Amino acid sequence: MSKLILNVTCPTRRGIVAAIATHLADNGCNIIDSAQFDDVDTGRFFMRVTAVSETGSTLADIRAGFEDVAAKLEMDYDFHDAGENMKVILMVSRFGHCLNDLLYRWRIGALPIDIVGVVSNHLDYQKVVVNHDIPFFHVPVTKANKTEAEARLRDIVRDSGADLIVLARYMQVLSDTLCKEMSGRIINIHHSFLPSFKGANPYKQAYQRGVKLIGATAHYVTADLDEGPIIEQDIVRITHAQSPEDYVALGRDVESQVLARAVHAHIHRRVFKNGNRTVVFPASPGSYASERMG
Repeated sequence: MSKLILNVTCPTRRGIVAAIATHLADNGCNIIDSAQFDDVDTGRFFMRVTAVSETGSTLADIRAGFEDVAAKLEMDYDFHDAGENMKVILMVSRFGHCLNDLLYRWRIGALPIDIVGVVSNHLDYQKVVVNHDIPFFHVPVTKANKTEAEARLRDIVRDSGADLIVLARYMQVLSDTLCKEMSGRIINIHHSFLPSFKGANPYKQAYQRGVKLIGATAHYVTADLDEGPIIEQDIVRITHAQSPEDYVALGRDVESQVLARAVHAHIHRRVFKNGNRTVVFPASPGSYASERMG
């Protein structure tokens, strides 16, 4: 380990930043990036620190010595090796724009993750996935076999050691039990017309109402459908001249971008759950760079 990430949440009080900085310095670490937020409404403090170990201190050494600091300040904290890629499973149904976008970003190094599998209830993207040398798991879902299908998904997650599941337009509702089991570890993407336009063809409904903004929302999945803590959102403007097909095409573009940014934030440990909301810190310098730029 040469670079580490420290995430901290605790009750707000004096001396938190000083205690963290002192401990890292005493253990031979130089802080190269830091972000913090004090939520005055909840009295909670959030901090993300990136540091470089300059004297050979291991992650275990730094973590062990931090326990006393954390206890005094009532901290919840995690240390992470910044060079260790998160293991991710992607899930998709029949719309492949988000899947293809994530695969491309992964392939050029813009998303430093280990994709340990793609799960789908259809076979449409099997060849695409296999051509990337990624395991493909076909798990059909019907009303009759939903319980068995989720059991299969649990097996895949366990066997692959996946840290994160990304629903890249996976069009099946996960059970409340699974959502609770993997709280904070499942990211979903959907259009931002909810709750106005639900059900089939939301873009057609938006066209018929003359909507002038199309958006997308990426959020953590909870038992409350499409109401989990929001990680990322964006919009694109529409004019009266656009067709229903334009709405769909523009919507797919913004969905892909928003989901990719949400995954980027999560894998770089920039997202903190704050009740029903999130704290999302800015990206560290260099974290958007890829192996194949330009």
